[in-house]
Amino acid sequence: MRIMSMFHNKNRRFWAVGTLAGLILMAVSAFAQQGAMSPNQDEKDGVSAGGNWMEFQSEDKMTGAKQVRFELLANNYLKGDPDYKPRVELSCTNGKYKFAEFNPGAALGKGRYPGYPGYGFAPYPYPYAYGPYPYGWYAPKAWVMVRIDGSHDHKGWNLMRGNILSMDKGTVRGLIGAQVFNVEVRTKSGFEIAEFSPEGLNLDEVKHTCDLTHHKP
Repeated sequence: MRIMSMFHNKNRRFWAVGTLAGLILMAVSAFAQQGAMSPNQDEKDGVSAGGNWMEFQSEDKMTGAKQVRFELLANNYLKGDPDYKPRVELSCTNGKYKFAEFNPGAALGKGRYPGYPGYGFAPYPYPYAYGPYPYGWYAPKAWVMVRIDGSHDHKGWNLMRGNILSMDKGTVRGLIGAQVFNVEVRTKSGFEIAEFSPEGLNLDEVKHTCDLTHHKP
């Protein structure tokens, strides 16, 4: 009887541990589907903004400005970093759109050139910047090819910091209401394509938070 009682107690403990582990797993899974932990200090954890988009909120400690960041992860990884997906981030402050960034998650290759006001291209690649960086007249740019649903175009995006590129507002307006959004960028591994599925974003929330509306390219 004592042996059977010990066996029964062990089974109860195993069942309890298994049940607890199952509940933890379910909670983690639910959070992964509906929210995301913020990598930034003083920023609230993200909540779903519709589709594959996440919305993060914060407040400037000095000005009290309300800041909102929308993030969209790519469906794939690039060769340069198989552990970090490319991503697009839209940043808004006090109900107004500020800027958007494309982070390829990999080191950029050659082909950068200095940007000049009024000019959309340079005749030769140039990897360095002169003047105020990154928003000066000579901030370096990188050529990318952008696909929004059935249309595509070439863009010269400013290099902001590291390997992050500043997106033009026209591309952003097309992106937020698109079903397909792909960016071809030249990395150190060659030309690679980051593939996104932006469909499902809550456009009313973007309009309210960023004063930004969808416009087909």
